[in-house]
Amino acid sequence: MLVVVGAWLSVAAAVFVALFFIDAPYGRYARKGWGPTLPARIGWLVMEAPAALVFAAGFGLGPHHNATAWVFLALWESHYGYRAFIYPFTLREGDRRMPVAVAAMAVVFNTVNAGLNAWWLFDLSGGYQTSWLLDPRFLAGTVLFIAGMAVNRSADATLRALREPGRRQGRYSIPQGFLYRRVTSPNYLGEIVEWTGWAILTWSLPGSAFAAWTAANLVPRAAANQRWYREQFPDYPPERRALIPGVW
Repeated sequence: MLVVVGAWLSVAAAVFVALFFIDAPYGRYARKGWGPTLPARIGWLVMEAPAALVFAAGFGLGPHHNATAWVFLALWESHYGYRAFIYPFTLREGDRRMPVAVAAMAVVFNTVNAGLNAWWLFDLSGGYQTSWLLDPRFLAGTVLFIAGMAVNRSADATLRALREPGRRQGRYSIPQGFLYRRVTSPNYLGEIVEWTGWAILTWSLPGSAFAAWTAANLVPRAAANQRWYREQFPDYPPERRALIPGVW
């Protein structure tokens, strides 16, 4: 497991550097030159579903099914069950599309990531005792996980409200309220906090690797969003940081 996770982290490091030079071509950065595309709603469903399904399969096939294992499953699926099977249908479809290549890369990541986490938690770890549910690491990590999820979903709801019917398709505006008063990408901040909480509550190498991957993907994206808003809106609030309030 150590060798596999080490290799996985080396890929994350390469992706982290690359994303400061290449904006992943979806959302506001969608552009031609990335091959065939598919509707964004289908793309989100296709690329997020493996994380929910592979983790659930790992739970079902693993030998450890005590209360702690069920809690791990519930926490994971509270994110990916929503992200795969509910979130795509909250999007305004319009003519938004996503490159098949982006969805395919996400499928690979989610399959490997969910597989590693499930393999460790429900098999290789030997099983977590029920007493782990009272361990300070589990309790602190769970608080972070839930807080990060709440921030992520609240920020996503603010962005969805900007795309409600009646607003011109493709027109962007400056998000307001909640943590958007302090940072450009509170949705990314919430997700980084969420999976940092997962790393702590599972106290595992695969969990830590997932937290690192989350930051490797979203920190460069937050920097790109900050740059984009400042280029598009001359009146963009200068006090807003990219990701961390008052810091960066």
